[in-house]
Amino acid sequence: MSEINATMTGAHGADAGSRYHVREHHPEQGTLLGFWIYLMSDCLIFASLFATYAVLGRNYAGGPSGAELFDLKLVAINTAFLLVSSITFGFAMISAQARNLAKTQLWLAVTGILGACFLALEIYEFFHLIHEGAGPSRSGFLTAFFSLVGTHGLHVLFGTIWLVTLMFQLPKHGITPENMRRLSCLSLFWHFLDVVWIFVFTFVYLMGTLP
Repeated sequence: MSEINATMTGAHGADAGSRYHVREHHPEQGTLLGFWIYLMSDCLIFASLFATYAVLGRNYAGGPSGAELFDLKLVAINTAFLLVSSITFGFAMISAQARNLAKTQLWLAVTGILGACFLALEIYEFFHLIHEGAGPSRSGFLTAFFSLVGTHGLHVLFGTIWLVTLMFQLPKHGITPENMRRLSCLSLFWHFLDVVWIFVFTFVYLMGTLP
């Protein structure tokens, strides 16, 4: 009798195990979809900052204006750094799709260097403005300027850290589907920052130097 009960218990356990077995499932393109949703939320953040700058951009409070502060040559060089980095990231993605790890690492390194150059010039600009007495608390215009440009700079910093992290992961794990997915998400993020910077360069710097 005990043998029969044990057999029935074992069969019931096997049936329950097969009934409640859960397999890990990652929806195809699920990560990219989620990342697109994140980018849309980031668009709302930048839209709010642009709207704030549009309202406060002429509130100088007796202080300096953009025409007096902005060095367009420096900003143009910085813009070139970021736009060229978008091209080099494209080369990195082409190399990754060809499963060429060495070239992928090379182009990622070039992209990271260009991103670091962009950040260095932006930090120099901020310190120079603060040294000239044009800090974020000087006027509504400068508060909006530092908020918008600084938020974009923080995004570039986080993107550069993400890029360096991937450069350590790729030699260790190779160009796996997971790493390709991460590269694709970073590529979207990096190109998104380029597009935002074009609006910053036009709306803040170019229009800010107009009389």
